[in-house]
Amino acid sequence: MKFLAGLVILGCLGAQMAVAQESPSRRMAAAMIEEWPAGVVSTTGHPGAWGYEEGVLLDGMAAEWHTTADGQDFHYIKAAVDKYVLPDGTIKGYAPDAHSLDNIEMGRAVLLVYRVTQQPKYYKAAKFLHDQLQAQPRTASGGYWHKQIYPNQMWLDGAYMAEPFRAAYAATFHQPGAFDDIAKQLLLMDAHMRDPKTGLMLHGWDESKKMPWANPRTGLSPEVWGRAMGWYSMALVDVLDWMPADQPQRPALIAALKRTMAAVVKYQDRKTGLWWQVMDKGGRAGNYTEASASCMFVYAIAKGVRMGYLPQSYEANAKRGWESIQKAFVTTGPNGRMALSGTVTVGGLGGKPYRSGSYDYYIGEKTRVNDAKGVGAFLLAGSEMEQAATEALGQGKTVLVDAWFNSQTRQNAAGQTELFHYKWDDDSNSGFAFFGRAFQRYGVKLATEKTAPTAADLSKAQIYILPSPDIPSKTPNPHYMDAKSVDVIANWVKGGGVLLLMENDGPNAEFEHFNTLSERFGIHFNPVLRNHVVGNDFAAGTLMIPAETGVFAHPHKAYMKDTCTISVKAPAKAVVTDKGDVMISVARYGKGTVFAVVDPWVYNEYTDRRNHLPVEFDTFSAAIDLAGWAVRQ
Repeated sequence: MKFLAGLVILGCLGAQMAVAQESPSRRMAAAMIEEWPAGVVSTTGHPGAWGYEEGVLLDGMAAEWHTTADGQDFHYIKAAVDKYVLPDGTIKGYAPDAHSLDNIEMGRAVLLVYRVTQQPKYYKAAKFLHDQLQAQPRTASGGYWHKQIYPNQMWLDGAYMAEPFRAAYAATFHQPGAFDDIAKQLLLMDAHMRDPKTGLMLHGWDESKKMPWANPRTGLSPEVWGRAMGWYSMALVDVLDWMPADQPQRPALIAALKRTMAAVVKYQDRKTGLWWQVMDKGGRAGNYTEASASCMFVYAIAKGVRMGYLPQSYEANAKRGWESIQKAFVTTGPNGRMALSGTVTVGGLGGKPYRSGSYDYYIGEKTRVNDAKGVGAFLLAGSEMEQAATEALGQGKTVLVDAWFNSQTRQNAAGQTELFHYKWDDDSNSGFAFFGRAFQRYGVKLATEKTAPTAADLSKAQIYILPSPDIPSKTPNPHYMDAKSVDVIANWVKGGGVLLLMENDGPNAEFEHFNTLSERFGIHFNPVLRNHVVGNDFAAGTLMIPAETGVFAHPHKAYMKDTCTISVKAPAKAVVTDKGDVMISVARYGKGTVFAVVDPWVYNEYTDRRNHLPVEFDTFSAAIDLAGWAVRQ
């Protein structure tokens, strides 16, 4: 099954719908799914064994899934993880005594599968990896040893191997205090491993200063290895995904990212647009431009720009790098599939045989075709470049999703009570994670309103989404819409806010109180059951959205199962009707805009394309279209 080819964005203002197209990273993902079934990477030393190379490949597949909603990517990730995670949560083939940060990296894929499926065995496996880090040896300053066999040493590689997993785990299982130490690991590297003259970072730091490769004064290794800086760059942008907005160390990590990427941009080769194996010695005899580092830098730059951490001007560096990667490293293998050349197989310090970290050592390491580290980085870079056309449109804007009028909770596998259902951080069927990603491709920040809305809270957002208000069967003590909240929200809209109201069907949502808000704008939700679907009668849930509605720039075949209907009066107007029923409406109110729909249909079950919904329903494309319209208002 191939659900979507690539998604590209046609134009920044008028045509934001995702259109199926064979982007380079989509073609690469398809090639690797065929080349390496279930993540068994044939080019590693031990195909099918737990390791970070496969983990990086799965990170790339996850980024592609999140960007394109090609469900085949998720099924590939899950099949790869299922090779190792047994029914009791044990990880087959894991070597705990090695205390190797490299062995933590695959935990990101395990945690992703848990977040999507909510199955306890994946939680148990992720918790085992998390507990491994509690026993990881540390330097005198508190930094993780890279491995048991490398005492007192921090390597830049370890930043990516451990910290994004730790950050995702801390966010998933509600451990905000863990971010202090996560930041500490990254900031220790920033403080001790950066060359003050170039701004680049050295590969390793021996705090004891005893290793032969270590500078006796600084403890640093002698050269700047491209992929080492690539690992660190990617770690920073990925950790920031999970770190709370009010975490005290967040500004320091963004500052470290800015310092890092300023140096990376400075050392991008002017002639080729790529980056060198030894970064600051471009053109020196024996040195070569290297694929994995180049891909990593494109990813970190483009994502940093999209998320608002880096200057928009850096996007030109990412674009040039991506184009150069296609020319220099993308090939066709003997089997006719797309392939990636030019990835150095390994880079390390010390060990047996001894690796000196010298210039001659790094340029002496050979490159390989279809190295999983390079391919994973290529997919990560491609996932960002597929979003680059629109990332400036929503910079500086925030979209707020309600968690008060819909405040449903569940028990997670750790026994914690957490909010779910139409929430940004819910990756399961019920969540809005993919709808959030539709906004993020425009550079918009996501936020959640966990209390009754106040004028102060709404003043920080430009878009506010209220989906499916609670009833007692969903939440024992629901928070109903009240007069004070109606006034606060209406005044915010009048001042220029964009409000998205997403009702549900009669048996699953509250109407009487919610209508006191919607009727301010001439919108009344009727508590009826329409588009009722029994079993797999998908046709009964079809709503055809025509092009040029004033909201959706492109036509969509929407799947809205079990909905209500809308009645409108001025200032509201019908946008989409079906068989005489109004299904979508819009109202202009003061300087603001209200969008109303009869179902919160853009939740994960119908956007992430890993489920049973037929491919002709293009919910993720519609979500991108709707998000772009909201941003432009």
